[in-house]
Amino acid sequence: MKRVAIIAGEASGDLLAARLIIALRGQYPDIAFEGIAGPEMQAAGCVSLFPLEKLSVMGLVEVLKHLPELLSIRKQLFQRWQANPPDLFIGVDAPDFNLPLAAKLHATGIPTTHYVSPSVWAWREKRVRKMQGKLDLMLTLFPFEVDFYRKHGINAEFVGHPLADEVEFDASRETARQQLGLPLDRRILAILPGSRSGEVRRLAPDFLQAAARLQHKHPDLLLATPAVNARLRAELEQLRQQFAPTLQLTVLERQSRTLMQAADYILMASGTAVLEGMLSGRLMVAAYRVAPLTAWLIRTFGLLKVRFVTLPNNLANEELVTEFLQEQITPESLEQAMEQMFTLSEERRSYILQRFHELHAKLRQNASHSAARAIIRQFF
Repeated sequence: MKRVAIIAGEASGDLLAARLIIALRGQYPDIAFEGIAGPEMQAAGCVSLFPLEKLSVMGLVEVLKHLPELLSIRKQLFQRWQANPPDLFIGVDAPDFNLPLAAKLHATGIPTTHYVSPSVWAWREKRVRKMQGKLDLMLTLFPFEVDFYRKHGINAEFVGHPLADEVEFDASRETARQQLGLPLDRRILAILPGSRSGEVRRLAPDFLQAAARLQHKHPDLLLATPAVNARLRAELEQLRQQFAPTLQLTVLERQSRTLMQAADYILMASGTAVLEGMLSGRLMVAAYRVAPLTAWLIRTFGLLKVRFVTLPNNLANEELVTEFLQEQITPESLEQAMEQMFTLSEERRSYILQRFHELHAKLRQNASHSAARAIIRQFF
């Protein structure tokens, strides 16, 4: 019986890893999985040795206070698998935790793969050196990443993006609105300031003020936002009262994807959600703001290596999504960008949506099964 060690670092990685486990078990039903797993992975049959939440830490500065515990967990896992080696180690995302562990395990003779390339092509490019000779296979979600890794002597394979397999392009607005109980006859702007408390605190004040300005100018515009839990819902309401007390905002329980499909336009935090918006075929403005010290480190040491920050723009190598960073984010700049989006020419609107459709088709590769096939081909 084959044993696989597998680690995911947050909810998105948990879902990705669970689907990979199911796809691998479809070919090898008796594989045993253990590592760091969330509820999806555990439901797929993975034994979790530590809680997934221990790894869900974002940012350069933010991780420092959790570093001793993270290093302790990594040491315990290495000792466990060194003493009883698995047939394969799979790191799913969480590169700052998984890649150093993969390097140590690889040095003991354990085969290693990493699923979801870290954005070394975008920032902190020197990290790729730490993978050379220490990783047997990199599974990438985007096609352009393969050339980058092969250029650095690392075996890589594009397997597609699982969201492209899930999300229907340009799904019916009417159906989504009926599911959410939203009116069919109004323009809807979806506001998505992030799914983490830090993101919301840094972005929501500007988002909400911009939304209030737009609502004042366009009384027919309905503003709606998803809240991932009761705590963030309360935080959003507090920020609304503080920064945009006149704003009429419809707050939904979760359902961010359905809201994106229900919307005509989206104002959102940059991240995977922007990719989801592209795959849904919706026009967007995206913004992101990190902690001031993190921003200073990125700028001072030239860590950002790409022209664009959002994934759709990087995939297309052109600006299809208007994006703002750090001090560029103001209620005025966001309002102006949204107004420009409202008044796009039909030619420009059609071009953007056509490019989104092409990118959706390119990423739709039945990712979990493609990843499983690549792993089986190389390691089993």
